[in-house]
Amino acid sequence: MATKVYQLTANQIKDLQHKYQSYLVKTPPYAVFQAKLSKTTLTAYQSGKVVVQGQDIEEINLQLSKLGTSIEKKPTPNTQKTNGLPAGFASWSVVGSDEVGTGSYFGPLTVCAAYVSSDQISILKELGVKDSKSLSDKEIQALAKQLKELIPYKLLVLWPEKYNQVQTSHNQNAIKAKLHNQALALLTSQLQESNPELAIDAYLIDQFATPKSYFSYLKGTSTIIQDKVYFITKGESHHLAVAAASIIARDAFLQGLDSLSKDLSIILPSGAGANVDIVASEVLKFGGMDLLKKVAKVHFANTEKAVAIIQNS
Repeated sequence: MATKVYQLTANQIKDLQHKYQSYLVKTPPYAVFQAKLSKTTLTAYQSGKVVVQGQDIEEINLQLSKLGTSIEKKPTPNTQKTNGLPAGFASWSVVGSDEVGTGSYFGPLTVCAAYVSSDQISILKELGVKDSKSLSDKEIQALAKQLKELIPYKLLVLWPEKYNQVQTSHNQNAIKAKLHNQALALLTSQLQESNPELAIDAYLIDQFATPKSYFSYLKGTSTIIQDKVYFITKGESHHLAVAAASIIARDAFLQGLDSLSKDLSIILPSGAGANVDIVASEVLKFGGMDLLKKVAKVHFANTEKAVAIIQNS
């Protein structure tokens, strides 16, 4: 599917909207209008960018080229690599994935895959999308709400009780690999169903294992996303798709931790520090190991420390 982006003035976009009045459909977030012709979609954004996507875009391109400035498409994947990623990668249309909760004793493990198209990157920057670790909980919650309305995503939540069952036969990296792949596969299917011609330039996974180990964990999986897949640490600094996925995943983790806390009437802290050991001992006193398994990842060393606190009290 061909894609072309133009920069127009507000008046030019208004004239364009009038011209395609009979083709208008529901307006996406942060857009002025969207028009769908037989094989072409025309979307004008509040930023002044107009995106043309489809098979028969030559005639519209000719019209728009007379009105505004064409914004050239990003480099192809064969360009020189920087930091393990192709040059210009940050401007591609990418599905990114990240997880939250792996280092926290209490709460679920959440994994999110999010799709950010090239024409949405400037919008996400304006919203303040960045590494979730640099944002407050309130900022996370506000941004997550906006992102869920703006971009396609797939969120998976593995609650402690199920996590503990799976962990007896899979190490944490294997669990994460399967969740990342599942989120990527489900989102890809969702995107292809809504638009079979949608171009996904690449997939970017916030790296937690070597590519060789990652794919070895997926042996026997029916659907594996493996083409155009890149791995890099601190992925949120290399593409906003990973940053967006991280924000949505962290919001889900915080909601999960809050939900479990309300169920127990005990505030469950995040992390795995000494304060966590004390709270874990309180949960053990209240409901034993069966209850602890419902709210915590019991293979962490915190469990032994909590037991020791009870024994020494």
